[in-house]
Amino acid sequence: MLDCKLKPIQISIDDIFKDVIYVVPIYQRNYAWNAKQIEQLIDDINSAENNYYLGTLITNQKEPSVYEIIDGQQRLTTLYLLKLYLSNNLNQKDLCKGEPLQFEARKKYRNTLICLKNSSVINDEIIVPELYDGYIAIKKYFENNSNILNPNKFREKLKRVYLIRIQVPKNIDLNHYFEIMNTRGEQLELHQIVKAKILEKLEKPEDKEIASKIWDSCANMDSYIQMNFNTRIRNSLFSSSWTDLQEEIIDNWDNLVQAFTHQNKEKSFDKCSLKEILTEVNIENIKNLDDEDYNDNERFKSTISFPNFILQVNAAINNDEKNDYSLDDKYFIEILKNNWADEKTSKNFILKMLQCRTLFDKYIIKREYAKDYQKIGKWSLQKLEKYTNKNENDNAKPIYKSTYSKSDKEEEDNITQKLRTLESALRITYTSPKTMHWITIVLKNLLEDKNTDLIPVLEQYCLGKISDSNYKNKSGFDIERIVFSYLDYLLYRDNYNNIVEKDWEFQFRNSIEHFYPQHPDNGEYWGLNELNDFGNLALITVSGNSKFSNMPPSAKSDYKEIINQSIKLRIMSIIVNNNDKIWTKELAEKHKQEMINILDNNGIK
Repeated sequence: MLDCKLKPIQISIDDIFKDVIYVVPIYQRNYAWNAKQIEQLIDDINSAENNYYLGTLITNQKEPSVYEIIDGQQRLTTLYLLKLYLSNNLNQKDLCKGEPLQFEARKKYRNTLICLKNSSVINDEIIVPELYDGYIAIKKYFENNSNILNPNKFREKLKRVYLIRIQVPKNIDLNHYFEIMNTRGEQLELHQIVKAKILEKLEKPEDKEIASKIWDSCANMDSYIQMNFNTRIRNSLFSSSWTDLQEEIIDNWDNLVQAFTHQNKEKSFDKCSLKEILTEVNIENIKNLDDEDYNDNERFKSTISFPNFILQVNAAINNDEKNDYSLDDKYFIEILKNNWADEKTSKNFILKMLQCRTLFDKYIIKREYAKDYQKIGKWSLQKLEKYTNKNENDNAKPIYKSTYSKSDKEEEDNITQKLRTLESALRITYTSPKTMHWITIVLKNLLEDKNTDLIPVLEQYCLGKISDSNYKNKSGFDIERIVFSYLDYLLYRDNYNNIVEKDWEFQFRNSIEHFYPQHPDNGEYWGLNELNDFGNLALITVSGNSKFSNMPPSAKSDYKEIINQSIKLRIMSIIVNNNDKIWTKELAEKHKQEMINILDNNGIK
């Protein structure tokens, strides 16, 4: 509990927006209520017979009659949408005079509410879909339930339904209050607290707005960062091909601001207001969100979440790739606190976040769900490029090509293939975000030199992990998974005996398989040393291990789908087929020595 006395005031919903302004600060999450939540609120109000209390609204009074929303903005925003609907339906404009609900530095929210209030034509590019969808949900619910929902009677009920507005004391530590609230329901997440603290250090409103825009764009991890900005900003922030961040923007806040407040360099570079830039609609240059090209951008799934990405950025710029706690979200606020020491450090973090996110999308694998892989997905390492069909005079649209590709051919180039396979080996090995230090290493090296050859960098990282694991002196489940994963990568990279298909890729596997079973249905029992020896083991999926059960190696070799999960296992299967369907301790030992030699020859001590 806080050591402060809060002052409650009872206000009816009918009067909640009268002669007052509520400001939703920029650090608050976006509006997120769905139709089910909205309909439940309407039902609660409609079922009220006497006085009814909807809950609390916690505020911080900034000026006379101006309140900053600390807690309750989802409900308050829904109530405002409800009153907008009643105002339009009943033609009672007094219900929503002025602009009683405002969103700090989010002009699209303001534009949306103005359009809804004035029953204006809605343009997809200048509205907030969540607000519009909320309004439509209210409209449809009233229309579909007209037998029980009468707008006039419902408006009367609002006079008997109350919110309790609680004003926090002046000079309270709001950051501390946010962290306390974070333990409750739909409250601020830790990354939103960090956003609030960083933006708090920026003095100019336009700086806050730009930083917030970048933050929110980076937060959408499943879409390439370029596509999280409108076309005008995209052309200013990124290169002519859209692939890379403009060089002059990196480490230069003033140039970043200019990119947001000027037209595309290809045009006249005339000065425009920030409002125009952030809300401008250019139908000729922006594809409709329903178009296939834009839906294509939704086919990707990021390797990590946004909060972990923030930790990765911090670790990369602070050279913390060897710190075991640098990616541990249990210490999220503590790890990141140095990034809002002053305005300079806050701006630097926003710049680095944008730079790292651009590099992340281009050089870190994603899962891609498209075409033949729409359901199961596949590993993807691609860059986004701008494409224009000049012959047909088409508008610019995004296309996705292999990261290191220098042509328009669809085939994946060899460098991209190797890096994609190497990164996927690490991804399926280190599944917890707090252990994905390899991503930090990639970002750190690219920040230092964007032309860094990442393959030897990550190979060296794997070599160190395997050497530290002391795998030669371990057996069975004590052998770390990176040994199996990296060995399969080497076998793929060097196309061992020409048995590896070009499109082979790692699956999510973490189950150590005993090729000769621990409890055979038929045949002799091997001793524990032979059973758990590296030569008799491979790494496959849990379901594959379950299917194999206690089958002999000769029977397992017929399950090609499982055998192909591991190149090492495939080699073992070939050995069995070449030896009259027999797998012996001697063959396992010979196979072990060959695999160890491959690891040794690649620098593993």
